[in-house]
Amino acid sequence: MINGAHVILYTKEAEATRAFFRDVLGLPSVDAGHGWKIFALPPAELGIHPDEDGGRHQLYLMCDDINQTVAELKAKGVEFTGPVSDRGWGLLASLSLPGGGGELGLYQPKHPTAIALASKPRRVAAPAKRPAARKKTRRKGGKAARAKRR
Repeated sequence: MINGAHVILYTKEAEATRAFFRDVLGLPSVDAGHGWKIFALPPAELGIHPDEDGGRHQLYLMCDDINQTVAELKAKGVEFTGPVSDRGWGLLASLSLPGGGGELGLYQPKHPTAIALASKPRRVAAPAKRPAARKKTRRKGGKAARAKRR
């Protein structure tokens, strides 16, 4: 079954973007070989929304207090593309990824999240049990013996 998600960011200068995730966000990584870093991410959730064109994907890092997180990241030299905006269902901000990696969303949800569900064990419903078939027992003697017992 599914045990995780693998996210890929395409960037012009991979080392600069990797340094951001390592040094600024403090995410641990493993070397998948030849310097290809794979970073551990916090727990994740997947939202599926309608879109006229389709085929579009977005990545947001979630936080509990977006204003505090923005201030902490700005203190580390992170550039944001605009102020925090309230979308009703959450507070959003976008930061510029170094190395030509585009923008990365930062998101403080105002709705219930599915994060805690990932840590709960998944249960697969057991198939419905059929009642055990009754065993037919034969009494000795056949029809004549049954008639005598009555």
